[in-house]
Amino acid sequence: MARGPGGAIGPKRNASSGGGIWSLTGQQQEKGANTWGAINVSVEYLIIGGGGGGGSSHAGAGGGAGGYRSSVAGETSGTNTASESFFTLNTGLTYTVIVGAGGAAQVSGSSSSMDSIVSLGGGAGGSDGTVSSTGGSGGGGGGYYLKTGAAGTANQGFAGGNGTTVASYGAGGGGGGAGAVGQASFNNNGSQGQGGNGGNGISSSINGTSAVRSGGGGGGGWNLAAGSGGSGGGGGGVTSGAGVAGTVNTGGGGGGSGGAGGAGRIGGTGGSGTVIFRYLTTAVSPFTITGGTKTTSGS
Repeated sequence: MARGPGGAIGPKRNASSGGGIWSLTGQQQEKGANTWGAINVSVEYLIIGGGGGGGSSHAGAGGGAGGYRSSVAGETSGTNTASESFFTLNTGLTYTVIVGAGGAAQVSGSSSSMDSIVSLGGGAGGSDGTVSSTGGSGGGGGGYYLKTGAAGTANQGFAGGNGTTVASYGAGGGGGGAGAVGQASFNNNGSQGQGGNGGNGISSSINGTSAVRSGGGGGGGWNLAAGSGGSGGGGGGVTSGAGVAGTVNTGGGGGGSGGAGGAGRIGGTGGSGTVIFRYLTTAVSPFTITGGTKTTSGS
């Protein structure tokens, strides 16, 4: 009598469920996929793209903050929306994590990601000769000619503020933040433009300490006043020289430059982004993490 392949007879079980009766073929398939004995773990995350660089020249705008995505229970995600669903991580698989760099002057930031979850880099701030860029949060509009602030991305960040021209003095709009729209520049004292403030970021306590991240950069002014960076690492605009850089690992946008003639009127660099995720150590043996920083809190 013909015989089929050997093996145990019983219900098919998922590798993450532990015990059960497995066929020999099933065991071989799970081992070949490196999932034999692996388990699924729910992970909370905070992923922020790199901030956009501020605009250069006389009336540079603030760079947009990096896109903000969070699944931390009880907190908000970008544009003040509800937190996203937890990410299910399988301990038998390998996941790639990328932290986006901040953009140089008038350059958008780079995206940050964990597996398929991507937060876009912030859009570059405009200047008196270049348009602003869309991104996780949008860059502000430069003064004078190309003044419209750029759009942000749904559920990641807000738009940048518009630039303006008052008499012969322009000013840049603020870059958008994860928690608020960038402020438009405005008429001050009837004859001079003042740079707009960057949009504020969002607070998170994912690593045990409350911190605001993903603020937009402030717009530069001609010679009266510049916009402040948004809370959460946004760099301030200036009325002379180079804009202030966004804070490292916050995704803050760079500040816009400003002032009359002279060298050094360069937008501030955007702050690099960040990727933070957490899980209960009681639920799983420690993961192997290559690069980055791993901390343990509590017992």
